[in-house]
Amino acid sequence: WMMQRLDRTVMVAYIFNPRLSVPEFYQHLAALFDIQNWETKSGLLIELGKVLETRHSRGLRTVLIIDEAHGLSPYVLEEVRLLGNFESDTAKQLQIVLTGQPELRNVLNYPDLRQLKQRVALRCDIKALPNVEETARYIASRLSVAGAARAADIFSPGAIDYIFRCSEGIPRNINNLCDNALLNGFAASEPIISRAIIEEVAATFDLLPRDRKPTIAEDNEAARIFSAAGRAELWAAGNGNGHGNGNGHEAPQTSRLPEPQIVINEFVRIGGDTPATLEDVGAAFSRSGLGRGTNGQSL
Repeated sequence: WMMQRLDRTVMVAYIFNPRLSVPEFYQHLAALFDIQNWETKSGLLIELGKVLETRHSRGLRTVLIIDEAHGLSPYVLEEVRLLGNFESDTAKQLQIVLTGQPELRNVLNYPDLRQLKQRVALRCDIKALPNVEETARYIASRLSVAGAARAADIFSPGAIDYIFRCSEGIPRNINNLCDNALLNGFAASEPIISRAIIEEVAATFDLLPRDRKPTIAEDNEAARIFSAAGRAELWAAGNGNGHGNGNGHEAPQTSRLPEPQIVINEFVRIGGDTPATLEDVGAAFSRSGLGRGTNGQSL
């Protein structure tokens, strides 16, 4: 979503895998900048410098975005710091953006990374949403971006209240609850996402409020909307063998659904000018496949 808002004068190189060694990091960098004629690290840096200098002289900007940066090793972070040395007399030729969980702040406080910390020019923290009203606006805004015609009516007030309680206002938790609630609601032909659907999803993903954990008896009950077997069948129908092939192979023999990796900030827009209904939204989720291995693309 953020990259889509940048104009054409900005080239973005995006790295989403934090578990890279230093050689792997530079291999990714070379691929992103289409640098082919290099054999050593110094050779790669020389070629990268030429690319950045050419773009800078043409008035173009270059940005390196590293996601999940809290998981980077100190060795890779030191290499990131060195990339900040690409600059002209007047400006940086490579802008670097590190995004990650709050643990990133602790990582930057490591004594060995103090020079990297000193180069951080701007910090931005996304705080948890403070109340139900903000949560409702957040959900409605994302649904509106997705093309929903009645974004404010898809989730009942009780559902939104429970989403806030379960998520504690954390956007990622809100995303997961909403994504899976829409899928469940579509499968059950529910016109409105109710609190009961949110309760089921929250129980499945262990996101129930801290003051409301299920008892043993409740834990053994059949799901309100459909059973665990029904969920597995739905998953198989939408994703085939769990790898997105849609062939309807037998569902994996497990009661645990794959961990969702869909986030609310890049929901795929329904095609055409016709406003999307709840059924359209649910169908889009089913077609897109919940098991995508990217860092989120959907509601």
